Amino acid sequence: MRPALLVLEDGSLFHGRSFGFDGETTGEVIFNTSMTGYQEVLTDPSYRRQIVTMTYPLIGNYGVNSDDFESGKIQVSGFVVGEYCRNPSNHRSNKTLQTFLKENNIVAIEGVDTRALTRRLRNEGSLRGIISTTDFDPKSLQEKALKSPSMTGLDLASEVTTPVVIASDPRHSRERGNQDPGFRRDDKKVALLDLGVKQSIIRQLNSHGCNVTLFPASTTAEEIAKFDPDGILLSNGPGDPAACKYAISTIKNLLGRFPIFGICLGHQILALALGAKTHKMKFGHHGANHPVKDLETGHITITSQNHGFCVDPDSLSGDIKITHINLNDQTIEGISSPGTKCFSVQYHPEAAPGPQENRYLFKKFTDLMEST
Repeated sequence: MRPALLVLEDGSLFHGRSFGFDGETTGEVIFNTSMTGYQEVLTDPSYRRQIVTMTYPLIGNYGVNSDDFESGKIQVSGFVVGEYCRNPSNHRSNKTLQTFLKENNIVAIEGVDTRALTRRLRNEGSLRGIISTTDFDPKSLQEKALKSPSMTGLDLASEVTTPVVIASDPRHSRERGNQDPGFRRDDKKVALLDLGVKQSIIRQLNSHGCNVTLFPASTTAEEIAKFDPDGILLSNGPGDPAACKYAISTIKNLLGRFPIFGICLGHQILALALGAKTHKMKFGHHGANHPVKDLETGHITITSQNHGFCVDPDSLSGDIKITHINLNDQTIEGISSPGTKCFSVQYHPEAAPGPQENRYLFKKFTDLMEST
């Protein structure tokens, strides 16, 4: 196997071996603490322009299958693991992780001390970096990392959104949605503003009796209003929420007219539309083990998260209520604005990967549409 180097913008150097596509790639280096779910992580559009480090030591042990993809391709810029498993064992697997990475031209490195790398990122914050199998000059690689774009100010939703309005296939999604017979089946009409949506979100909406139509991130308020939905969902996605001025403007002009539910980037876009502010976090939340407290009920759940920005609590005004907080760092995990019929959460209630105990929020959305 070819040698490979990972170099951070501060000059930190990590040696390893290539197990993906040969070449170079740059991006913001972050770490994910999930023990499983590398397929979902790789194909989640929220990881656009990021080099993802998995903290779990062995990756690739159950191979790859197309049923668990969150989009049609790998979205990460690069992949870092401690040890790659070359002999996966799972009856659902139809190819190896290495084959999947090479098919998608993704540079990946194994043999890295991921504990040391994670410690570096926790101490210094997320850093730009580069993985290379062709250039082995640390100074040269550091300069390339420093020239790569910062995530702050970067509009990436426009890169991953659907290019056209498209209706999802409810038959496929409902088959995959783990339906509960108690859910309503009255086919609510949902307009999903696609900022980089995961397929699992669509599956959950379908399984809760919603017919979903995806709209490009740049869709205007007038176009969505003309569609006359029962409710609007603002999806997850990558990049700096403040850079998505077009989406903020759209939602600002729809507030109070339709029920709105925001997830992850959609949560941040909703907060900005309500007049709040967002800021970059030191190293973000990426994993499936974040404890979140519901301030209205006192109930605590373990959540799946993937975000590098958060809502500034001091910027909230009007009838905006903080509904959820992260128990690790007290950051905002949910808000609501009853006067404008909207609510949002920073974490991923659809999980994939992660705990499934927060899927009740999709029923909360359908209940809100029902009562409006």
